[in-house]
Amino acid sequence: MNFELELEHRMIKDLVARFVNDELIPLEAAAMAREADGQRFALLADERARLDERSRQLGLWGLDAPLDAGGSDLSAVAMVGVNEAIGTTVTPYVLPPDSPNLRMLCDSADDAQRARYLDPYARGVTRSAMAISEPDAGSDPGALSTTAERDGDGWVLNGRKIWISHASEADWTIVMALTDRSKGKRGGISAFIVERDTPGFIIERRIPMIGGLSTYEIVLENCRLPATQLLGREGEGFVPMQGRLSNRRLEMAAWCIGRAERAVALLCEYAKQRTTFGVPLAERQAVQWWVADALTRIHACRLMTYEAAARVDAGQDARTQISMVKVFATEMAWTVIDHAMQTLGAMGMTKELPLQQMASEARLMRIFEGPSEVHRWVVARSVL
Repeated sequence: MNFELELEHRMIKDLVARFVNDELIPLEAAAMAREADGQRFALLADERARLDERSRQLGLWGLDAPLDAGGSDLSAVAMVGVNEAIGTTVTPYVLPPDSPNLRMLCDSADDAQRARYLDPYARGVTRSAMAISEPDAGSDPGALSTTAERDGDGWVLNGRKIWISHASEADWTIVMALTDRSKGKRGGISAFIVERDTPGFIIERRIPMIGGLSTYEIVLENCRLPATQLLGREGEGFVPMQGRLSNRRLEMAAWCIGRAERAVALLCEYAKQRTTFGVPLAERQAVQWWVADALTRIHACRLMTYEAAARVDAGQDARTQISMVKVFATEMAWTVIDHAMQTLGAMGMTKELPLQQMASEARLMRIFEGPSEVHRWVVARSVL
C-alpha cells in the first residue's frame, strides 16, 4: 500500500503550489479589499485573463481533461494533490476548466456534443454552470419539479432552479429535469445543455452569499430545445449527475486540506511571535493542543480523501466513502480555521487576513454539494 503520490504527480502538485504562491496569494489582499468595500469577492477581468495565460504557459490547463481534448487526463488521486495546493489560497481562481462539469460531459456527451461543447470547454474557450437544486428540492433529486416535455422532435423545459454558481458568466448550463415523473430518479431524470441566449432561459436574480460570493436563481419558461440538447440518454441523467457531484465533493475535501494547512501555518506563525502575560502563545497548552489536533485531523482527512479517490480511479463504488470525506473534511476545516481565528484574536477577525474568508467558505462547503446531515444519513444507510 503506497501512501505517496507518484513522482510525476508530486511534481505537478509542486508546480501548482508554486503557481499559487507566485500568482494567486499576491492577489488575495486586493480581492479581500474589494469585498470589504461592498463589492463581490471576485477577480477583475484583467486579473483572470493574466492567470489564465500564466496557467496555460505552465501547462496547468485542463489537467484532468481527456487527452483527445488537449488535456493531461490526470487521475482522481493526482487531482487531489492539485486541489490541495489550490486550496491554500482564497483567491477565487480554479485551474480551468471546471472539473465536475467536464467529467459529466465526458461521461454523457455524444460526438456532436463533444465537438460543440466539450472540446471548446476543455480549451477554456467557454464557461459552464450546473442547475440541479430547486426552491423545494435541494439534497433530494427525487423531489425535482422542473419538467422537460417532448414537443415534436424537441423538448420544452419549465421550472425554477436555485443556488447556481457562475450562471451569469456561463455560456451554457447543464439543467436537470424530470422527463418521466412516475419513474423519478430511477429512470425519470434527464440532463439538458441549455445555451445562455436560449429563449425562455432567464437568470432571474443574483443571490449574495456569505464571504462576498454569489449564486443565482434561474427560471425556465417554455424553454424550447432541439433534441440535440439532451445530454446522454433520456431518463439516464441521475447517475452521471451523481458522478459529477462526487467529483466536486473530492475537490472540496482537497480544498479543505489546503485551507486547514494554511490556517495552521498562520496560527503557528502568530503563536511564536505573540506573548501574553509574559508567555509566548506557542507555550500555552490550549494552543499546543489545537495545533496537535489540527495536524492529526489534516493527516486523517488526507488519507481518507486519497483512499476515496483511489476507489474512483479503480472504478469502484465510492459513494459512501466520498460522503464520509465530505463530512469530515468540511467540518475539520471549519474547526481548524476557527481555532486559528481564536488564537489570533481580533487580528483573526480582520479582512486584512484570509482567515475570515476561509471561514465563510468552509461554512458554505458544509452545505453545498449536500449538507453534512444528508451525508451522515447516506453513510448510516449503507449499514442499517
